[in-house]
Amino acid sequence: MKVVVFLPAHNEEEAIGEVIRRIPRQIQPNINVYVLVIDDGSTDRTVHVAKQAGADVIYRHERNRGLGAAVRTGLQQCVELDADIGVMIDADNEYPPEQIPDLIMPILRGEADYTMGSRFLGTIHGMKWHRRIGNYMFTWLQCMLLKTWIYDGQSGMRAFSREAMEEAEIIHDYNYAQVLTLNLVRKGFRLKEVPIVYQVRTTGQSFIKFTAYLKHVLPAIVKEMCRPVKRRHMRSIQQR
Repeated sequence: MKVVVFLPAHNEEEAIGEVIRRIPRQIQPNINVYVLVIDDGSTDRTVHVAKQAGADVIYRHERNRGLGAAVRTGLQQCVELDADIGVMIDADNEYPPEQIPDLIMPILRGEADYTMGSRFLGTIHGMKWHRRIGNYMFTWLQCMLLKTWIYDGQSGMRAFSREAMEEAEIIHDYNYAQVLTLNLVRKGFRLKEVPIVYQVRTTGQSFIKFTAYLKHVLPAIVKEMCRPVKRRHMRSIQQR
């Protein structure tokens, strides 16, 4: 079985090396783990640091296209690399690579097609109050639209079955967090959240600016919910 862990990255030279070095390569004897970096037009030493840290594959956007575009490319490249499971983790060292085995376990057991590392089911260190409120608001909106309970709809640590990777659609380049979950759950893919330990970044800067985030994300949510989607017939991973 092949697991590809991909990191969308833009100017993350200070953090990406440690994230890559912490990714477990020995999960189970029958699982091979590969690391893929999606460099979204970095102008610093992100690519050099990622190679030095042991990244197996680097895919580059020649210009900065946005986090949504980088995650879309990551999912496509996982399929190209013939991954059975794809794992996305932010390159800013806020999420715990050591918990990747926990994240993929529901997919391996056939219990879920799409998992998210949940900060609010786990432990959070250093998140400021305005970010907590923003997370609660966007998560609540997803709960209302999907009529299901979600604890953390903005997580930067997720895993996908092969079928979820093939069918996932991200309709805007700016971000992926909400529209990806709305798209997959509306298509009938099974979502499960896994508690994780989260630490707010200590290096670099977040790209999120509240006004710009609202301007881009809210219209994208409306657009996604107005699109017809076809519920898919899914195979279990054991059938591959």
